[in-house]
Amino acid sequence: MDYPLPFKAIAAFHATARHGTVTRAGEVLGVSPSAVSQQIRLLEHHLATTLFLRQNRRMVLTEAGERYFESISTALDMVDTATRRMRGYKAANVLLVRAAPSFATKWILPRLDDFLAREPNLGVRLDATNEPTDFDRDGVDLEIRYGQGEWPGFYVESLVEDEFRPMLSPALLAKPSLTVRDIAGFRLIQSVKALASWSQFFHLHGLPERTAPAAGLQFDRSYMAVDAAANGLGMAFESTLLAHRELASGRLVCPVTDARPVAVRAHWLVCPHRHLRLRKVERFMAWLRETLARR
Repeated sequence: MDYPLPFKAIAAFHATARHGTVTRAGEVLGVSPSAVSQQIRLLEHHLATTLFLRQNRRMVLTEAGERYFESISTALDMVDTATRRMRGYKAANVLLVRAAPSFATKWILPRLDDFLAREPNLGVRLDATNEPTDFDRDGVDLEIRYGQGEWPGFYVESLVEDEFRPMLSPALLAKPSLTVRDIAGFRLIQSVKALASWSQFFHLHGLPERTAPAAGLQFDRSYMAVDAAANGLGMAFESTLLAHRELASGRLVCPVTDARPVAVRAHWLVCPHRHLRLRKVERFMAWLRETLARR
């Protein structure tokens, strides 16, 4: 072969012959109808023959066009099959996990090296987002979703019961322990999307909702509330799960000795039932359960 084949033109011809219009062919190929028409003209010039008859908006194959379409269709179908197999092979070796930003940042990321050491032949992509997941469109294998656990049609498994407690930097403590009523002396930090709140805590302890200075801090993510408290900006009412490292290292303490925690189930494994058969999903789920059980 001493000249390059016009692959773009061949693809435009094949798509038009299959779908009958340059408009639909353009949608399939992701180009404009005029670009499809131009490629068809180039191919007709290259082959020195007419491949289509234009009838209004329809493209009807000529006899030569029909012969050419039959000749190339089998080869293009083989290319398509090989391409899909290759994509499937790569997908089998890459795990795409979507998780709520705070759980991804505070729990998965600090421990991810342990999972990678166990599965050295598996790549991982971690998407930290609360956006609704379309598993087929987005290619997501498994999601750790934050919420109430009510998602019909999917496999849904509660990961862990979480506890929310008052916590703050030890640098703000003038005495080793506090009572619930001492909270009034601190700036309060709140994650507005958390399933537990200061309001619930005050109600649980029979206190009026406004028991602290009016000036407080609000964030839309728990990981920011945890970091703000660890940096001495006030007292947060936050997840002991998400603040696990800060509590273990002493950057945060839970000094309110007479406080009762608010227990919630907020983190859930979610995926289509068919994904449970994937080894990569099975292994990640098992690892995640194990790490949570060790905390």
